[in-house]
Amino acid sequence: MATKTVTKKTTKKAPAKSVSAKKTTKTPAKKDAAKGLKDLFEDGLKDIYWAEKALVKTLPKMHKNATDKKLKQAIENHLMETEIHVKRLEECFKSLKKRAQAKKCDAMQGLLDEGKSIMEETEAGTVRDAGIIAAAQKVEHYEIATYGTLAAYAKVLKENTCLKNLLATLNEEKKCDKLLTKVADTGLNSKAL
Repeated sequence: MATKTVTKKTTKKAPAKSVSAKKTTKTPAKKDAAKGLKDLFEDGLKDIYWAEKALVKTLPKMHKNATDKKLKQAIENHLMETEIHVKRLEECFKSLKKRAQAKKCDAMQGLLDEGKSIMEETEAGTVRDAGIIAAAQKVEHYEIATYGTLAAYAKVLKENTCLKNLLATLNEEKKCDKLLTKVADTGLNSKAL
């Protein structure tokens, strides 16, 4: 009896299209677009300067709507730090021989709008407190990403005054985020059930 050998036929799949192969269009640069890292750095400073100034106005509203004592204290402390963050950014502009200038930060505006919505859509008490913490941590994470990026740019650009100020603020933003996590974890979230 003869044995039959069966060979498995393999079919080759067409390679997946790369992102560049899809029908997309390049975004044209604006007339005043950044041409180098220094321009991008200065634009980023303007953006976060607007964000910090907006936070100085928003944090008191969060404080007024919070009920947990530890949360209220954390917000109050961070408001004082945020006022210092604004001054540090002004020092950065000064060291760059630039006028301190704010440019609307669409990302921060969105985060602040979301925080306002959370307060409007929750009853006062622990549920609102949990929502305030969530909104505040989103803000902190955005700031951590921004200050980390700007510090990296400052290092490459050898803007040492800016680097020192940006790293100091980055450290405070990280501490605030950890404190908010601690406040939430010490029973606040469980009380919101």
